[in-house]
Amino acid sequence: MKMTSKIVTALAGALLLGSVPAPAAESVERFTAFAVNLNGARTRSGTVDISVERWSTSEEQRALVGDLKEGGNDLLLRRLRKADRVGYIRSATSIGYPLRFASEQDLPGGGKRILLATDRPIGFFEATSGARRSDYPFLLIDIHVDANGKGEGKLLNFARVNWADEGTIEFENWDREPVRLTDVRRQ
Repeated sequence: MKMTSKIVTALAGALLLGSVPAPAAESVERFTAFAVNLNGARTRSGTVDISVERWSTSEEQRALVGDLKEGGNDLLLRRLRKADRVGYIRSATSIGYPLRFASEQDLPGGGKRILLATDRPIGFFEATSGARRSDYPFLLIDIHVDANGKGEGKLLNFARVNWADEGTIEFENWDREPVRLTDVRRQ
């Protein structure tokens, strides 16, 4: 089962733009969240750390959206893989994955919307088995926090990104539903 979401071009441009965590410059933003994955035979959960070291520039955003319009999912993926790291996400049992896009938007009432994206790690077995989920190479995160830095979000583990005819960007999730990010807290 797949889930599709559409976002208008202005917002989508912000979402699309945007190795192991290494000691780097101090984070601009750091969040912890409790992730709940209801996909599969059993529920899995745990804490994740998300660190944003810098926000993606408007030039990076325009380049990514342009690649999506011109070459679709594949060209966007190639550009994103070449993008500099903007932060990382990790769980207690992982070494972490670099984030390649980070954007924040002000929300009414003093809150923020944090949009993050990266190419997801694809293991040897998945790459060599011809598994269809290899066609879903992105990891996308959408977090909403209030003025106090508390909130919730969603994480798409296996996502495709496509340019729709009506000038919107479409996100397709391989799983039945996104991973829920609850108890999000700005550190």
